[in-house]
Amino acid sequence: MFSGKRKQVKQNKSLLKRAIISTGLVTVLATGIVFAEETNSVEQVHHIYVDGKHIGHVSDQQVVEQLIQDKLNKAKGEYEDIDLSIGENVEFVSELVFNPTYKNDSITNYLEENLTVKAQAVELVIGDEVVGYFEDELDAQKVVEDYKLKYIDAETLNLIESAKSAEEESGGPQIADSPADLAVGESTILDVTLSEEVSYSDKKVNPKEVLTVADGLKLLEKGTLQEEKHTIQEGEVLGAIASKYDLSLETLLELNPSIKEDTLIQIGQELNVTELKPFVDVIVKKEEKTKEKIAHQTKVEESDSMFKGDQKVKQQGSDGEKVVHYAIEVRNGKVANRDVLEEEVVKEVVDKIIVKGTKVIPSRGTGNLSWPAVGGYISSHVGYRWGSYHKGIDIAGPSNRAILAADNGTIVFAGYQGSFGNKIEINHNNGMKTIYAHLSSINVNVGQTVQKGQQIGVMGSTGNSTGVHLHFEVYKNGALQNPLNYLN
Repeated sequence: MFSGKRKQVKQNKSLLKRAIISTGLVTVLATGIVFAEETNSVEQVHHIYVDGKHIGHVSDQQVVEQLIQDKLNKAKGEYEDIDLSIGENVEFVSELVFNPTYKNDSITNYLEENLTVKAQAVELVIGDEVVGYFEDELDAQKVVEDYKLKYIDAETLNLIESAKSAEEESGGPQIADSPADLAVGESTILDVTLSEEVSYSDKKVNPKEVLTVADGLKLLEKGTLQEEKHTIQEGEVLGAIASKYDLSLETLLELNPSIKEDTLIQIGQELNVTELKPFVDVIVKKEEKTKEKIAHQTKVEESDSMFKGDQKVKQQGSDGEKVVHYAIEVRNGKVANRDVLEEEVVKEVVDKIIVKGTKVIPSRGTGNLSWPAVGGYISSHVGYRWGSYHKGIDIAGPSNRAILAADNGTIVFAGYQGSFGNKIEINHNNGMKTIYAHLSSINVNVGQTVQKGQQIGVMGSTGNSTGVHLHFEVYKNGALQNPLNYLN
């Protein structure tokens, strides 16, 4: 915005550089009537005052003026693009005196040591904070503009600033009450402002304090707090470090872009832990329309006509859609406020409905198996052993030898069968089947309905057995299962 204007002003300043730079020199001639004998000499002397203090007098005002000019020329070699002047107010008072004596050398030595060269600069103040000093007001304004351009593109900023200027000249509002109708997926920026007042004033400062536009922008980005480092100690983690400095983990990661939440931090590594506060926030106000999903929910209905553990989908669910018109305030690139101006549902949501059975009868298992013995431990697991595959688990060392039904079901086998010895098989009528082997005695009959936890026999060592224990197998839909996946 300012680039063309700044360039022209810089050129004009270069062409109009003064041959003699203003130094604040003032000459006052003291005149009067001098009465003297012809043998006495009357000459003019020049008293020197610096900020009102009398320093002495010299024979020729040009001696001091040349010293000042040389001092400025020397500084201009180092700061050629900056307007320079003497920081102190130097005054001459001329007087006619008899037979004067002069101390030109001591005066010039004093002035050489005590006169300072200052830059004619512009101070940039934001809120109550001095950001820095710049060559001219255009540089200071360019710093502020470049800071805004971090968060908004130049074309949009120019349009908004031009519209503001036109509206202020016409006496109208600075921003429109409402943007034109937005299409879904579009947004429009209404205004760009700063959170603090910005002011500029002329100052005389040390030339070293005069900043470039780039340096000024860095200061604005850095903010008002001094950076602080944390050296990682043994046993520390990122979350604890963030809490120590009243930071969120997200903020700590933002301050240290080279690390992530799962990064392995090292002892002695340094982390930035200061949350820098900017001098000023760039506030962008905009509106946008978006299409958003309305997530469907899953609802459950119970039915006593279905067995417990069974379920079916009564209605498939589908997400809905809505168009939302937002008013958004963004501060330094982050959304600070998001208010809903208008909301319209364009597709109704359909919830998913699942029907679950609640019916329980003694002959149907629940699907959750209970421990089939009174205490005891597993002496052998499912898997290969002794050159063959062991299909179940062996339970030994119970508190007593009672064998219990692992779930509700119907007895489909109760008798002696080869290597199993005395064996019971229960169909739980839900796709699951359990087998109990090596029993010393059987307490149930085929066709009998049993309930979970009911005693069905006594542990023994019949069949191919290495000692008193229960061999317990589980099948689901005909496939062998690991009982441990179902036992509670």
